[in-house]
Amino acid sequence: MLAALANARVRFVVVGGVAVVLHGHPRLTADLDLVIDLEVEPARRAMDVLAGLGLVPRLPVAASAFADPSTRNRWVTERNLMVFTMTEPGGMLEVDLFARSPLPFEALWSRAVTVLVGETEVRIAALDDLIAMKREAGRPQDLADITALEALRDR
Repeated sequence: MLAALANARVRFVVVGGVAVVLHGHPRLTADLDLVIDLEVEPARRAMDVLAGLGLVPRLPVAASAFADPSTRNRWVTERNLMVFTMTEPGGMLEVDLFARSPLPFEALWSRAVTVLVGETEVRIAALDDLIAMKREAGRPQDLADITALEALRDR
């Protein structure tokens, strides 16, 4: 999936639990959290890639609707949508796409760390950005992740 997004020239940054793992702290996670470039064309390419891989929105809407800024903004303001979840039928794989970038995308992108996942170069949120996002979320798992990420940063 990450290779397909990269091959489609979609700019994205891996955040959440997978980013924690890729930074070097082993833990389980149930989904892949991505912050994508939400400009119309890159967002449309991202939706095409994910739909092409067989993923469907959890919401009863067309995947392409997420690429439309006015529709997405309406979901955020009227329905408090934080992430747009796409899943494979059967629910074994879930991808959460942030409906609004938790940090300015260009800053998140420029500070991101590049790692190899298989043969694909993937950007993961920089430690300080990831810590800031987790602090904002504030759930128990996020607080545990912050402790682990701060220990990695301080090494």
